[in-house]
Amino acid sequence: MDTPYAIEMLNITKRFPGIVANDNITLQLKKGEIHALLGENGAGKSTLMSVLFGLYQAEEGIIKKDGKEVKINNPNDANDLGIGMVHQHFKLVQCFTVLENIILGVENTKNGILQTDEARKKILELSEHYGLKVDPDAKIQDITVGMQQRTEILKMLYRDNEILIFDEPTAVLTPQEIDELMQIMKNLAKEGKSILFISHKLNEIMEVADSVTVLRRGKGIGTVQVKDTTQEELSRMMVGRDVQLVVDKEPSHPKDTILKVRNMTVASKVHKNNAVKNVSFDVREGEIVCIAGIDGNGQTELVYGLTGLEPVVSGSIELCGKDITNASIRERAKEMSHIPEDRQKHGLVLDYPLDYNIVLQRYYEPEFTTSAGFLKQKEIRSYAEKLIEQYDVRSGQGPITIARSMSGGNQQKAIIAREIDKDPKLLVAVQPTRGLDVGAIEYIHRQLIHQRDEGRAVLLVSLELEEVMNVSDRILVMYEGEIVGELDPKQTTREELGLYMAGAKRDDRKEGMDA
Repeated sequence: MDTPYAIEMLNITKRFPGIVANDNITLQLKKGEIHALLGENGAGKSTLMSVLFGLYQAEEGIIKKDGKEVKINNPNDANDLGIGMVHQHFKLVQCFTVLENIILGVENTKNGILQTDEARKKILELSEHYGLKVDPDAKIQDITVGMQQRTEILKMLYRDNEILIFDEPTAVLTPQEIDELMQIMKNLAKEGKSILFISHKLNEIMEVADSVTVLRRGKGIGTVQVKDTTQEELSRMMVGRDVQLVVDKEPSHPKDTILKVRNMTVASKVHKNNAVKNVSFDVREGEIVCIAGIDGNGQTELVYGLTGLEPVVSGSIELCGKDITNASIRERAKEMSHIPEDRQKHGLVLDYPLDYNIVLQRYYEPEFTTSAGFLKQKEIRSYAEKLIEQYDVRSGQGPITIARSMSGGNQQKAIIAREIDKDPKLLVAVQPTRGLDVGAIEYIHRQLIHQRDEGRAVLLVSLELEEVMNVSDRILVMYEGEIVGELDPKQTTREELGLYMAGAKRDDRKEGMDA
């Protein structure tokens, strides 16, 4: 007799206003298997997993666990059935410690007093066993994103979950943390855990998954064994056309300097040392300069200093020949566009509709506001509709869709549409393809190159080595708050770039830094 599937989702249909997110989808997960769920932004992957975890209720279809039909009305039901989920945007209490977050909801108390000794022992044992090193007493707000993700994984393991759902787990991790996570997932599967893995990254799916189910616009396209397929075939199933996986661009022809940074120092919020130390560089019109480095080496604070989100301690910033070192964010935004690292914190007002978010930095312009100070609702909506169509932003109710209800990838596309359409002299793009599918990545890379070819200056900040090597014209490597190397992507290798990023190699010729 065949062993029953660990999980079966049969003919699942889930609707939202204006959209069928899941249309008659069937997904079957074997015990001890890593099963990937692949699809474009807004294809319905996270919705399907939210149905399995009890966050949403399907209008049609049934769920079976170990061959028996089950009802999952909420996440507590899912946990009782041994189903855990690491969400794309972590569900952690920022002011609680790692330990407090892990035991939240399953606390052990005695006479009303929280008992943590046994919990601490179990967490440290799990941490050691699975290579998930954490500090149980550190507060979430003080630890790295990678450490937060380990906390989420330990939360599942602490509850003895057998079915583990990872929703875009690598979207916010460094290359080193991604390698670690892939190994952790393989170890979990070897121990009999069954894993559902949502991802856009084809190379990760090819490396870690046993099988993959592809969704497109809410429908199931098919399930294939990873060993029997290729990245090209998967991207064709996912997008419905051939996708160019290699960036095609002409050599750059830089002209006048647009951004001039001299001896910039920016303080750190986390520790007493400065996060950016005496950094100097230029970005010229008609070139893409990429800031590369392992996450946490000052890239975030560098961008904050440039865009005005944080004050600079010392040094100067010139944009189009004008000193903006102490200028307001609105003043800088006239010539500079910023695709932020954290789309939910700095990119969108999540409870505003999409059309308001699209004019967030331009609402006061005569095109969108009357001389009496009233918003021109019709013009705002019309402009939003144009960008939604142009950038293929998938939203259930078009311009009136609340930003919070959209998929992460479509939130990102909305921000990119807004920032590029401002027609800036300088485009600062921080992790612009984070959480995007291959079709959208191809489109964004083409947009960045088009901006360059139109004479804009582009400053790209990326943790993706492929993106750094393929899209940039010049690479500046940051390590511990300093620029330690300037590289030509055509003249360097990934290995050499990795050595600079790890601090094992540096270029001390300061004149090269100002080129």
